[in-house]
Amino acid sequence: MPPVSSTSVVFSALRTVRRPIALRVSLSPHSLKSNLSSKQLLSTCSVAVRSRSRPIACPLSRESISSRFIPIRTMSSISAMGKRLEGKTVLVTGASSGIGRSIAQEFARTSPNNLKIIVTARRVDQLKELAADIKKEVGDGVKVLPVKLDVSNPQEVANLIPSLPEEFRDIDILVNNAGLVKGVDKAPEIKEEDMKVMFDTNVTGLINMTQAVLPIFKNKENGKDGGRGDIINIGSIAGREGYPGGSIYCATKAAVRTFTDALRKELIATRIRVIEIDPGQVETEFSVVRFYGDKSKAAEVYKGVEPLTPDDIAEVVVFAAGRRENVVIADTLIFPNHQASALIMHRKS
Repeated sequence: MPPVSSTSVVFSALRTVRRPIALRVSLSPHSLKSNLSSKQLLSTCSVAVRSRSRPIACPLSRESISSRFIPIRTMSSISAMGKRLEGKTVLVTGASSGIGRSIAQEFARTSPNNLKIIVTARRVDQLKELAADIKKEVGDGVKVLPVKLDVSNPQEVANLIPSLPEEFRDIDILVNNAGLVKGVDKAPEIKEEDMKVMFDTNVTGLINMTQAVLPIFKNKENGKDGGRGDIINIGSIAGREGYPGGSIYCATKAAVRTFTDALRKELIATRIRVIEIDPGQVETEFSVVRFYGDKSKAAEVYKGVEPLTPDDIAEVVVFAAGRRENVVIADTLIFPNHQASALIMHRKS
């Protein structure tokens, strides 16, 4: 096994745990100077285990870890994507929790040396906590700007770009993540206010955000090649197939899908990449909002299944943004292992 000279090593579990985990190894100065092999390092380092978004205890001794884990890659071998993201400015909507929060964190972890992230949402206190968490995890190499924004309010969206500090205005990546669902009513009993908030947020808000940022992209490098940048829209399996009790939400996500497809064709002569990522079942505040804050009803949605986590979606978003300029991950559908469609899911009894 080749020696390791990097200050961080990522390991993957061969067995012992149910889900894949990342094992990060913090090396001592002595270990670095000794140029030890990966296996030897395990007997001299401190270990922290993270399983997706949920911390877990590691019951293994360092000796047993060395026999159960193998090195996958050193940080130097995964830096190509991070290098491509360096120097960029990312704007993420709906970043106060769930998928949006994880997206901001994943960008910071992937490119921790020179990155700016604008995180927006209605709950600014949670955005400030996110900014503090990112600084604590990756240091000062990532600058995070929390901005209070309700994407369903056209005037707030129109005022966003002019209100940003100058150093944050040259946006390179827009992640339209903000979205919600309200209720499970079927026609003709669907509430007018539920229809309005879903369309205002999921459709009009996403389009207004795109129109606010697109001129920045088109003016990149004085308009050379029609401009450049990434527009990443978070859709849903609901935009591909409707289901009872979700007709309005499905309609909004179908609108996002059609808008994204048309926009990609409109920008075909540019270097602006238009990307849609459609998650299946993800465990977030989504169902709590759908049931108007009833957590017991929301819990039933995930009973007997192992849904995706926000980190699962965030990894795909950052992967898409980190591709070489000529590569467009245009359309992606992501299911947890137990799901085959919007309604077909295996539930353990």
